[in-house]
Amino acid sequence: MQPQKPRIGITLGDLNGIGPEVVIKALADNRLLAMITPVIYGSAKVISFYKKQLNIEEFNYTQVRNKGQYAPKSINVVNCWEDNLEISPGKASKESGKAAFIALKQACEELKEGLIDALVTAPIDKHSIHSDDFPFKGHTEYLTQFFGGESLMFMVSDTLRVGLVTEHIPVREIAAAVTKEKIEAKLKVMDHSLRNDFGINKPRIAVLGLNPHAGDGGLIGQEDDQLIKPVVADQKNKGKLVYGPFASDGFFATGSHMKYDAVLAMYHDQGLLPFKTLAFEEGVNFTAGLPIVRTSPDHGTAYNLAGKNQANESSMREAVYRAADIFKSRNEPSTEK
Repeated sequence: MQPQKPRIGITLGDLNGIGPEVVIKALADNRLLAMITPVIYGSAKVISFYKKQLNIEEFNYTQVRNKGQYAPKSINVVNCWEDNLEISPGKASKESGKAAFIALKQACEELKEGLIDALVTAPIDKHSIHSDDFPFKGHTEYLTQFFGGESLMFMVSDTLRVGLVTEHIPVREIAAAVTKEKIEAKLKVMDHSLRNDFGINKPRIAVLGLNPHAGDGGLIGQEDDQLIKPVVADQKNKGKLVYGPFASDGFFATGSHMKYDAVLAMYHDQGLLPFKTLAFEEGVNFTAGLPIVRTSPDHGTAYNLAGKNQANESSMREAVYRAADIFKSRNEPSTEK
């Protein structure tokens, strides 16, 4: 039987970025403690350092002494490494990258063991964390390998949801990576997530084209007519409310995205540019399709803001709320699932 309040694991990310700051600021909101039991994976020394820098008097926490035993009415901190790491706000280092990986790995292991119910990840620096132990392009790829499944990078807010067919790959490789099979797989994950994680019984999904003007009838590339249109037609034949392909520029400019529960973009910037323009502060990165719940804020380490008490915690707060909501949604009985 699950505990009444979800136990939300939160990794600090790169300790020299804004991760610790936005975590502290988000959890300083007492309304969160009434809803969840937060478990921070990182270091009490890092928390103490940034607490003093931010001059937040009321931020109190409990260090976890025994694995999996948390104070339900407190912020819990799991010490994942020795406390002799140098903290240098705004400076990338291999040491901070290694620490970020150690915290992430421990959080994932304890999530798999059932010691926490969901995971929220603060930003990592992809260069600092990259190593033989972490040969991945980001959190999403690591989590997909660790937990298994067909994952979908799903950017979500209260008013907009955008998923990606391809993620962190060079632009010159995008066209070859967009296949019928991949579009079908991502649509399947998106449809299931909208039903299972967001409680939408009959989701309406818009699919964007790959080329400018969605190929303009074959004048600007063949992929839209030969790959995307057949997938959309097949989905409709199966009774799914899937539409497109739409030209991405006019689609968002005219507010057409408001007519749909989610939008499937073909590549990273096509989806994230409009999403971050329209929903940056409240936007959340959700990894759909995995057997576990993971969210993160939709920003990076922002080294230029680290240690200056200038970082906005809104996206981190929303990521915590969203993780709790999705966990609860997955665990509510439903005839639609």
